Amino acid sequence: MRLRAAALALRGPPLQFQMRRALEHFVFLTFCFLLFSGTLAAQSNDAPNRAQTAEPPDSASLPSLYVIQPNDVLEIHVWKEPELTRKVLVRPDGRISFPLIQDLQAAGMTPGAIKQEIEQGLKKYIEVPNVTVIVEAIQSYRVFVTGKVAKAGTVMAEKPLTVLQALAMAGGFTDFANPAEMVIIRNTGNGNVLFRFNYPEVIKGKNFNQNMLLKSGDVIVVP
Repeated sequence: MRLRAAALALRGPPLQFQMRRALEHFVFLTFCFLLFSGTLAAQSNDAPNRAQTAEPPDSASLPSLYVIQPNDVLEIHVWKEPELTRKVLVRPDGRISFPLIQDLQAAGMTPGAIKQEIEQGLKKYIEVPNVTVIVEAIQSYRVFVTGKVAKAGTVMAEKPLTVLQALAMAGGFTDFANPAEMVIIRNTGNGNVLFRFNYPEVIKGKNFNQNMLLKSGDVIVVP
């Protein structure tokens, strides 16, 4: 009897016990797999939801190509033609004078558009003209800050400013100002467009797209 018991002990646990352990192991692995798959699915479903709830940037806050204005200074380079390379001032009528082309409209155009116009005009004299137009100095850009600020009036700069930058140049708010109710007025040529600006929100990082790039002629009103 002792020899038989020893032989059974050497052969290991009964077959039924082994099958039950294997089944329990399989059920446990299946449960872990389903739990892990459900977690991944939840994360993938949440990702688009988070993207949809994020506020899209206001198109007004996105910087656009600079539009040349009267009194701006342009530096025009013509490759391999040093006698044509020069700096020109945009006249009050919005035009510039350039050799071989004479008068050319500049105000209201981008540097890239002027480059194409000059290249087109030079093709009569140069086989393949290569022109580069650089805005050397912006002397036309100005915005206006009015209301309860330390230095109300005109703010001039060499490049476009954000609302916060213009407020800083105007000396900040005075007593009893209501910076949560500020507005920016922009004349589009077809009427005025009103943009609201909540200063307390912006400095806390909320709705930061309100801190848009100002266009020349914009008016900031601080009640």
